[in-house]
Amino acid sequence: MYTSPQHAAAPVATPDEFRAALSQLASGVTLVTAHDPEGGADGEDAGMTATSFLSVSLEPPLVLVSVREDSRMDELLSRVDTWAVSLLGEEHRALASRFAMKGRLSDRLLFADAPHHRGEFAGAPLIDGALATVECRTEQRITAGDHTLLIGRVLAARVPGPAGKPLLYFRGGYRQLG
Repeated sequence: MYTSPQHAAAPVATPDEFRAALSQLASGVTLVTAHDPEGGADGEDAGMTATSFLSVSLEPPLVLVSVREDSRMDELLSRVDTWAVSLLGEEHRALASRFAMKGRLSDRLLFADAPHHRGEFAGAPLIDGALATVECRTEQRITAGDHTLLIGRVLAARVPGPAGKPLLYFRGGYRQLG
């Protein structure tokens, strides 16, 4: 039987070592969105590119997304309990890059250039032509290091683009299936 070393004596991977190791794992690319009703007269939409998105449970249907602590999306999802995820296809590479940029001026401008529609349950933008979309209600928030893990109950799941190919993130860049 394996016994783990004492926590104080256990080595810890450096951020560079960790990043290099995990860059070998291909991840699907998603756009996580939410509608902020407090953002002006009609509210404001927010979005972020995420590669840390996964299925948690089939019954009940649950998913998990990881958002950077103290980010605009983390702050918004601490106040708003519904959100949406669009699973991006390879034709959405530019969109994924724009929503991943730090210090961008306005999500409003980014959404203006992105064909989308509003989800009926979350009221959040869903990207037209996405491989699949899900709308969620937060069930649990978990602080984990410098991120917040959101576990969401899936309120609606649609597959509008079943024939498309996924956009992947691998070795620090966006990739396509061969």
